[in-house]
Amino acid sequence: MHPREQTIFALSSGRPPSAIAVVRVSGALAGTALAKIAGMIPPARLAKRVMLRDQIGEVIDDAVVLWFAGPASATGEDVAEFHVHGGRAVLNTLFAALASMDNVRAAEPGEFTRRAFENGKIDLTEAEGLDDLIHADTDRQRRQALRQLQGLLGDRAREWRRQLIEASALIEAGIDFAEEGDVPEDLVTPAMEKIARLRHEIEKTLAASAQSERLRDGLTVAIAGPPNAGKSTLLNRLARREAAIVSPYAGTTRDIIEVHLDLDGYPITLIDTAGIRDTDDPVEREGVRRAQERAASADLVLWLADDDGEGARLPRPFGEGGVPVWRVRNKVDLSGLETDGAKPGHLEATCGQGAPTKHFRISAALGDGVEELVAALTKFAGEWFGSGEMAAVTRLRHRNILREAAASLAKTERLVGQGDELVAEQLRISVELMGRLLGRVDIDNILDSLFKDFCIGK
Repeated sequence: MHPREQTIFALSSGRPPSAIAVVRVSGALAGTALAKIAGMIPPARLAKRVMLRDQIGEVIDDAVVLWFAGPASATGEDVAEFHVHGGRAVLNTLFAALASMDNVRAAEPGEFTRRAFENGKIDLTEAEGLDDLIHADTDRQRRQALRQLQGLLGDRAREWRRQLIEASALIEAGIDFAEEGDVPEDLVTPAMEKIARLRHEIEKTLAASAQSERLRDGLTVAIAGPPNAGKSTLLNRLARREAAIVSPYAGTTRDIIEVHLDLDGYPITLIDTAGIRDTDDPVEREGVRRAQERAASADLVLWLADDDGEGARLPRPFGEGGVPVWRVRNKVDLSGLETDGAKPGHLEATCGQGAPTKHFRISAALGDGVEELVAALTKFAGEWFGSGEMAAVTRLRHRNILREAAASLAKTERLVGQGDELVAEQLRISVELMGRLLGRVDIDNILDSLFKDFCIGK
């Protein structure tokens, strides 16, 4: 039997031990498995308390079972659920009982969702929304993923595809039935009007796509600077935990440390990099190289220094690649700067070449001025992510397909007058692109990449 035709099972709740664990079974033999282990199949969608038994009649657990007959189930197949006590021994015994049956096996990661997709219960954009929802770290990411899961882009793509098919039908009618007396002579004009509206909608959606992609991927902030400037101390202060080793010795951080923060609902990845300096130590030198490379790819760099001398000077390539750099003067509690009339955390803007540079004075060790730095980061994140309603496009795959579709429609408009057959063929390409967006054609490689990242049991 092909693996796709086998019945699968997996733990669909949290990691044991837990109070209750949910084990799902999906496939043609789900009912058989339920009958053998629970001794009965309850009415659909009616919870039933039963005593579960293994293949030799030994009691597994006092549990609750549910039955969902396909296609009215999450996967479109017959589905059984076992709600058992979440101990490891209980689960291992239940898994062994299920695995002992012919053509019943443990599920691969994402296999339940893949079967739901293949059986038409969800489209590919909804599957991607589910993946984003599972991996959402902040409330803003959760809300965007939930809208995607509820069909935001999929519904729009289906409507676009429907209108493209209507326009294509008009062109095809003009070609196939041109000599029929009851067919209007000019069918191209209404078709082109519909195509022009669709292209405008797609281009408008694309224009707003950066905001949603940014929210999905998050803002990256790199803390860079010379050794022993307090970068790890600042990271720990912002993370509110001991995420990095703090030492009075220069060069303690040799590799990149990442911490994920939820800043007012915005996902932030905070990076602590190795101190940037010239060194003969090959390990530290590699750390410096990685620090410079990672900081250059960040969305914002906090350049941390503990004096106003050589360490405060930005080395190349910082400040030259378009990445904004904020200067943060640390250890003001040790330098006496808190007595010079400038309050820690005071924000300045100095206009040189390019955008204004923000300046902060803080004590990462004591927390002085850090609150003002966090407030500025929150404001920066809000401006960077953008405000208002999120767009439908959340992934590079969506954007690439929609760009192809917009270009295809533009080409369709240019072909008018050069032959209706050429117009019709180009429209067929546009319809196929909408199908790819929904996952109905030419998507096997995408499926393998997407569903392998799902957790087992989903």
